[in-house]
This record gives sequence, structure tokens and C-alpha cells, in this order.
Amino acid sequence: MSGRLLAVIPARGGSKGLPGKNIRSLAGVPLLVHAIELARHSPEVTDTLISTDSDEIAEVARSAGAEVPFLRPEELARDDTPTLPVLQHAVRWHEEAIGKRVDSVLLLQPTGPLRLPEDIRAAVHALAADPQAVGAIAVSEMPFHPRYVCAEDDGRGYLRRAFPDAPQVTRRQDLPAIYRINGMLYLWRRDYLMSVSAIDLKTAPHRTLLLPKERAIDIDDEYDFRLAEWTLASGLVTLPWLTEKPLAAPRAVSVSSRTPAP
Repeated sequence: MSGRLLAVIPARGGSKGLPGKNIRSLAGVPLLVHAIELARHSPEVTDTLISTDSDEIAEVARSAGAEVPFLRPEELARDDTPTLPVLQHAVRWHEEAIGKRVDSVLLLQPTGPLRLPEDIRAAVHALAADPQAVGAIAVSEMPFHPRYVCAEDDGRGYLRRAFPDAPQVTRRQDLPAIYRINGMLYLWRRDYLMSVSAIDLKTAPHRTLLLPKERAIDIDDEYDFRLAEWTLASGLVTLPWLTEKPLAAPRAVSVSSRTPAP
């Protein structure tokens, strides 16, 4: 895919599940900086922008060489603020600043630190190869099919199947594959993203980007964080920026840092 690809990294300062998680250090690098390094190591990304409401987070990002051109407006920094208007605000600001439109938008949340540049490359190629698709979304295969294993309490302390009409299946291999949206990355065509009030998979075709479970850890609590630590320590995932000795010197990931691919 040619043209400008803007990576937006949203990092709000008020996490409640794991306070301070966006700048908590994983393998010696803050989660936010892992996302910055991912964008920096991905040649498909031409522009990177951090959207935050926190001076502390902004300082960490700038220390890593990232661009933090504004602090997010209060109405976009509440606990219940959806991600979509945050992205749209960032795109509008960025386009006004550079005086031209971007072609696609990549959402990189700091809480998925085990992604690789090849994942971004795969998403870009999948979207470029399918003119009908408006985006690409990362998913992981679930270890179980909810239709066959989910149960609920009947109100009297007894279990009942949540989907009683599902046929009985005893072998996992006989079940159809089912995926969960894992939050690792989302890629959209710019015009689609800026024209909608909600992302609708029913009416807007999105390409499936399947990631292995070891690269799809979304850090929401202490257990997730420890799992990500173990995954890196065990060598199941190797992040290229951690093998650089020392870590690449900070440089600005600015609006003019890269030229769009021809």
C-alpha cells in the first residue's frame, strides 16, 4: 500500500486496572516505548503520533523520540471515551499540521507490546490486496468455542448450557475455528475511519490478521503483565529493538521522518 500511513498510539494516564501501565517497564522499556519502537521499525509507517492527556506520559514519549504535538482534550480523556473519536481527533490534527491527507491509519495500543514489524507488514499487504476491504484487524484463535463450552448458573446453583441448541461435540478438533479480536493492531483506510461513528464488521469488510497467541497478550492486569514478562524471558517472542545494544538512540518520529513508498 502506497501513501502516508499514520500510526496513532493512544495512551491515557488514568488506568485503573493496572495504574501507570502505559509507562510501566517491560524488559527495561516502558510499554508506550515498545509501541513507539514498533512503529519505528516498520517501514510501512510514515508518521507516528502519540495521543495522551498526561504530561508524564508525554515526557516519556518525547524522551523516546516520539511526537506528542498536543495533550488530548478533556472530553476525549474520560474513562468511558471510545477509541474512535480519539483516532479521528488525532487524524484531523495531524492532517491540518502537515497540510495534506494521510491514506491509512494504524491503531497501536501500548498494552500489546509483543507485536512485530511483520504483523504490520502483513496487515498493510492484506488491505492493499483487497480494494473492497476498509480495514484489517488482528485476531487470535480461541482455545475453546463458546457455543459448545460456555455454561451459566440457572439461579439455583446448577449449571446449564449457555447455548442449549448447540450440538454435542467431544473432540476439540471437530469444532470450527473461532477468533477473538485481540486489540494488537487495527488498520483502516483513512476515508472510512473518518466517515463513521462506529466500526461495524457486519457492513464494512475487514481483512482477518491472525496472530499467534504468544504475540497477542493484551496487558490489562498484573497477570497479563507477568505473562508478557515470561513470554519475553522464555524466548517465545524476540523484539528486534531489544536486541539492539544499546537501544536505538532517540530520534524524532516526525511528520516528515519518512517518505511514503512509491
